[in-house]
Amino acid sequence: MHADLSRFTFRPERHYSAVITQQGRVQLDADFNEQAAIQLHQARTIATDLIGPHGGPAGDTGFRITFEAGNRELDDLTIGGGRYYVDGILCDATRPRPGVPAEADGGDGEGAEGVEPREEPPATWTYWDQPDGHRDPERPEDRLPAFPFLAYLKVWERSVTAAEDPSLREVALGSAVADTAARSKVVWQVLPLSAAELELEDGQLPKDTVREAFAKWAAAQTSKARLAARAERPGNADDDPCLVRPDARYRGPENQLYRVEIHEGGAAKDATFKWSRENGSVTFPVDELDGTWVELASLGGDDKLDLDVGDLVEFTDTGRESRGEALPLLRVEELDLPGRRVRLSGEPEPGVGRRPELNPFLRRWDHREGTARGKRGARPKLRNGAIPVEEGRWLPLEDGVEVYFAPDGGYRTGDHWLIPARTATGSVEWPTDPARRPLLRGPAGIRAHYAPLAWVMGESAPSDLRKSFGPLAADVPAADAEALALEARVEAEEKAAAEAAEDQPGQEPGQQQ
Repeated sequence: MHADLSRFTFRPERHYSAVITQQGRVQLDADFNEQAAIQLHQARTIATDLIGPHGGPAGDTGFRITFEAGNRELDDLTIGGGRYYVDGILCDATRPRPGVPAEADGGDGEGAEGVEPREEPPATWTYWDQPDGHRDPERPEDRLPAFPFLAYLKVWERSVTAAEDPSLREVALGSAVADTAARSKVVWQVLPLSAAELELEDGQLPKDTVREAFAKWAAAQTSKARLAARAERPGNADDDPCLVRPDARYRGPENQLYRVEIHEGGAAKDATFKWSRENGSVTFPVDELDGTWVELASLGGDDKLDLDVGDLVEFTDTGRESRGEALPLLRVEELDLPGRRVRLSGEPEPGVGRRPELNPFLRRWDHREGTARGKRGARPKLRNGAIPVEEGRWLPLEDGVEVYFAPDGGYRTGDHWLIPARTATGSVEWPTDPARRPLLRGPAGIRAHYAPLAWVMGESAPSDLRKSFGPLAADVPAADAEALALEARVEAEEKAAAEAAEDQPGQEPGQQQ
């Protein structure tokens, strides 16, 4: 997640059950965040063990899909309210009801004098207005495909800061304090998948056949990218010998949490990456966009968290963050500090940052043109503002920090790795083998979770692929377990005696020979 963290220490393979606070010790953000991660891991593991990969509670199973034919090819899906669990993650499709303003409604729905009657909002979400889907009817790829198709649920988590949700900011702290804590948000999206993508034939198919095809497709979505990181003493380390220890490999003067993130996905020849020394947490809320000029709500707290000419920024908003699509990075060309304005190298993408309710903002990235050297010392050109991925060789970031992309990787937009760099050790924190060789690691995120919802074959009712579970609780018995067991044993003995008597004609039950 893009948050101002020192590092992320949760490792499920270590089987820690709690973080123990000790008296007189420094309190770190990593400790609190690990405690939250431990609790989430335990709760979701229990839910998955009991429920399975996905399912909803009987009587309130959410995400019932109904097809709604529309005009001009804008077909729609109704998403029924209720709860559903995907890999133990709770998803709630219940649409919140709007509040009632004071003195605007007398309770009969007709409204007060001079006030228009309230228009009742829809009771459920739909494919086009789902809260985190941000589907665009003008984009053909967002429209529902031809019959048959699968409606499925995609679930993932992302961080939200005050740049996207201003209500997180405590205004009592004043403008000098930009924000305090961030939030982690569960994002669910109902999306379509054509029969061709599932490699299925058209028509009525058994539910298990569709589920198996979907499970195969979902498994293929796992990222195949692997990366390693290290710190090596750069050749120009002696230029500033007084800044850090002479033997330090990491030459930065401050502790950092480097974030290496895939910008454009695909094969290595098409993929690009970007990096930040602040975990991508340096953001600037946008008040207004006028061509290439952007008016910011606030500037950074100091020169390390501010903008400068030549910086590369990502102009985005809540909608694009939820869609997970790569946007061209733009360069800061000019600063107007008194007016809190910056001029960018190009106009942002159409449809991005034009809607204030989506809270547009700039995110700063710290690489620049020529940051990493290519083959034979040539400086590579950036592609849409990001660095082309080169596999099988160490790529320098800055101050001795280097990264290595394993060959034959497949990359997804949003795949990222976190690399803590520490001045105390003059190195980076990265797992190594006994020979101190850095180990390859898959991305720390984004991890998406999937569940099939419905197989839509036409305007008739879709084939429901959801699963449900009942409560585990039952009525308390009238007697305790020991009394019930004794009663059952007596009944069994009487039944056995009666059956034995029937096998011997002329003998009454219980009569001894």
